[in-house]
Amino acid sequence: MALATVVSAMASLNVALPGIARETHASQTQLAWIIDAYSLVFAALLLLAATLGDRFGRRKALLGGLGLFAGASVAATFSSDPGILIALRAVLGVAAAFVMPATLSTITSTFPRDQRTRAVSVWAAVAGASAVLGLLASGAVLEVWSWRSVFWLNVILAVVALVGTYIFVPESAEPENQRIDVVGAALTVVGLGVLVYSIIQAPEHGWGSARTIGGIALGLLFLASFVTWELRCPHPLLDPRLFRNRPFSAGTLSITLQFFAFFGFIFVVMQYLQLVRGDSALIAALSVLPMSAAMIPSARLAPRMTAHFGARRPWIVGMVAVAAGLIVLAELDTHSSYWLLLAGLIPLGAGMGLAMTPATAAITDALPSALQNVGSAVNDLSRELGGALGIAVLGSALNAGYRSNLNLEGLPAPVAEAADSSLAAANVVGNQTGNAALIDNAREAFASGLHLALITGAGAAILGALAVAGLLHRTGRAAANRPRSDESVKRSE
Repeated sequence: MALATVVSAMASLNVALPGIARETHASQTQLAWIIDAYSLVFAALLLLAATLGDRFGRRKALLGGLGLFAGASVAATFSSDPGILIALRAVLGVAAAFVMPATLSTITSTFPRDQRTRAVSVWAAVAGASAVLGLLASGAVLEVWSWRSVFWLNVILAVVALVGTYIFVPESAEPENQRIDVVGAALTVVGLGVLVYSIIQAPEHGWGSARTIGGIALGLLFLASFVTWELRCPHPLLDPRLFRNRPFSAGTLSITLQFFAFFGFIFVVMQYLQLVRGDSALIAALSVLPMSAAMIPSARLAPRMTAHFGARRPWIVGMVAVAAGLIVLAELDTHSSYWLLLAGLIPLGAGMGLAMTPATAAITDALPSALQNVGSAVNDLSRELGGALGIAVLGSALNAGYRSNLNLEGLPAPVAEAADSSLAAANVVGNQTGNAALIDNAREAFASGLHLALITGAGAAILGALAVAGLLHRTGRAAANRPRSDESVKRSE
């Protein structure tokens, strides 16, 4: 339940974006921040929070994280300012960073070895299903209430998880663990923060502006400093030498790029379905279900295909399928039928299921048993970091495409300024002024931005396929010819 609480919060608020934009007058850039503040802080603090939980107690980390999550969610229900919502979503990210690693560490430290695989498989199933369930639950409550209902849903889940943790979960810790790498954690937070801030703000300042280029360069410099520090630190948060292992590197990069494309897609498509197609929140959530319907059997099939062909082939095919699905979805416009959406969702979901299994297995199988906690943390970090960057980059591409294709000629300055900020605002002022042409033009401009964003996501998936092919080209034949044990196949499943 604790895991479902923090994972569902990653995607659930996407359904409420049109309502938030209308009521709080948030711009497209602010909407990106409302979603991404959570994932960014979550990713930046994940390794540090996992270390603190292991040192001082995982049950304490769960109780404290869930309490903070519930409190920040309650505060968000009373907010009507985009800036305050962004800050509260960041606080939720802090809470989630303590909760998620503590859930898996608690399982691996308390279950006996003969039951551990089964327990971890339940954990993995919840982690995979909660994002989609969060979309559906949010869509359902939005049918009868405002966007604040999504935060009340967070409160209910967090309180139930908090009570369950207090009653059932035993304390576990490793008090003799290594020293905490505070400098490494600070470099990670600053580097990722500056990088993502510069990307999200790029449409405001211009992609070629000194502020954008300088900010991206500064963020990358901090992250390079993090790598340098970790190489010298006796007790690093994450040892960069691990990435000398080709399968480990391929798995980490692939997971990052998969969730870059996936969460970026969810961010832009939920706005398209509601603001361009005019679907309700529930219909929009139900519309993307075929993606999950394709993902589940594909993920179940992946271990068998890996056992027969080796990891490399199905892995690459999955990444290419993700790219193909996004290329199809990039053709959506203001008059597209649902069949075009369906034609893109199926290969996207099937590709995600096919590529995720060998990528995750590559991360965990590449490390010895003593480093399995590191493997789990890297897998979580790759997913959160990919999601944060995907929302930032695809959201910025959407915003840039929308603004460059929006025709505001001849409009009064207040109307033009409102329409330029977001499609939701353009719809509102268009209806208030009876300007149907403005609404049509804004929706067409949004579709142009959607095309640019999804093509960017497809490019990331292709890059992932090429990286996997390159990193595993020496090991692919050996893996294909080496039979995997039944136990290994079961673990992958």
